[in-house]
Amino acid sequence: MGKDVIIACDFPSKEKVMSFLDLFTDEKPFVKIGMELFYGAGPEIVREIKARGHKIFLDLKLHDIPNTVKSAMAVLSGLDVDMTNLHASGTVRMMEAAIEGLTRADGTRPILIAVTQLTSTDQEAMENDLLIKEPIDKVVMHYAANAAKAGLDGVVCSPLEAGKVHDTCGKDFVTVTPGVRFADGDIGDQKRVMTPAEAKKIGSDYIVVGRPITGATDPVAAYRRCVAEFVD
Repeated sequence: MGKDVIIACDFPSKEKVMSFLDLFTDEKPFVKIGMELFYGAGPEIVREIKARGHKIFLDLKLHDIPNTVKSAMAVLSGLDVDMTNLHASGTVRMMEAAIEGLTRADGTRPILIAVTQLTSTDQEAMENDLLIKEPIDKVVMHYAANAAKAGLDGVVCSPLEAGKVHDTCGKDFVTVTPGVRFADGDIGDQKRVMTPAEAKKIGSDYIVVGRPITGATDPVAAYRRCVAEFVD
């Protein structure tokens, strides 16, 4: 599987995201549309960005009873996104239902991945807030194994965990890793972070990069730097 950089387009409106994408005249970056943009601009923003030639990771992190997730995924399957996700903590049955809903009549579907633990979650928060006492590494691997058992294509995980996820679930099991920052950048509210070059070395398949690109003085140059460090 080829590696790729996904830009997290966490903008509040159609106007802002389109102005950002207009900066890219030579490339068509893979983009992530998350809750902020999707809830602000609606499903049509997915169609418009897709029509521009971008691959899309629709990052809505579904988590509900299996039947509700199945029905929601059936709706999302019609948006022609390339990747979407849910929370692995929703159980194996929920993940199986998601695949059922996401799979189209012709048997095709987007890549489906599961969130293990958010990169803003550390051991202390997991124990105190979620009452999960197991080591975070063990929890992430258990959730990844459940996702593989359910038939998903991969997981969202910290780049610190990507190599072990491959060891646990196989080299073809996709790892999509946020929490990536340049060595000279600000880590913001992320707890478990790594540089693009380090993420490449450890085995991440996709890195999701937001503010280091979208908040850069020259976003195109920042994107190219990510590609150079992670892909080339």
